[in-house]
Amino acid sequence: MSTTDSGTDTKTSGTNGLAGAGARSEPPGGRRTTVAGRLKALGRAEYVMLIRNRTALFSALIVPVAMIGAIKMSLKEVDLGEVGLSGIEVAMAGSIGMVLIMAVYANLSAAYTARREDLVLKRLRTIEASDREILAGTALPAVVLAFVQSCLMIAGGVAFLDVRAPDNPLLLLGGLLAGLLLLSALAAATSAFTRTVESAQITTMPLFLVSVVGSGLFVPLEVLPDRVASICELLPVTGVMTLVRAGWLGGTDGSDLMGAALSALAWIVIAVLAVQRWFRWEPRR
Repeated sequence: MSTTDSGTDTKTSGTNGLAGAGARSEPPGGRRTTVAGRLKALGRAEYVMLIRNRTALFSALIVPVAMIGAIKMSLKEVDLGEVGLSGIEVAMAGSIGMVLIMAVYANLSAAYTARREDLVLKRLRTIEASDREILAGTALPAVVLAFVQSCLMIAGGVAFLDVRAPDNPLLLLGGLLAGLLLLSALAAATSAFTRTVESAQITTMPLFLVSVVGSGLFVPLEVLPDRVASICELLPVTGVMTLVRAGWLGGTDGSDLMGAALSALAWIVIAVLAVQRWFRWEPRR
């Protein structure tokens, strides 16, 4: 699925991109492990790294919650009557998008970059785990954290902030899972263009800004001019946010939901292809 300059297999050469099949070292004693066992081990190791990184934890846990107030303040001058939503409902739905961007995208972009520059990814490719398992295991703690945090925010909004209960829980779950997959893939793709952990704050900024401004995190697309809304519908996170908001608050017709689902699927495919083509396993020179 990837190419190298010399045309040799990337499993053994350790160059850019995801590889297909290749040799892996056998575990001690010749016993083969299971996929679940390998993912659990990789996830546990990444979890330890995550909880030791206070900056990453702060960004993942506190920033999305703190942004609820900022989102609500931004809606003071916006007439939400025509879309049938209250300011706190829009803010809470937008906070789910902030969780996806901060806890998954920003956090994982830095994590993949750090593990690559520390040669962790290169060493992991010598064990039995496949490339996809390595990427998934690295993402697992951030994905679980974002999922749990989103569920708690939904429950808290319903219980304490007078936000309506999810209108379509399955649609809400589907949108959330699509967002977790999309932002994880985008994080891996972004790390390919990120030289250091510090520069991840810069390389993740474009997606953060366009998502905040145009993907419905702060202002629903329904209140924007039609031409502007049509452009915003093409942004990477817009489809996910449409599904999440419709699943939680309702008010979206079938054609819009179909368009949002196709948009989310298309961006997931694009992100996965970008990872296969450009992801780096060795430090940038």
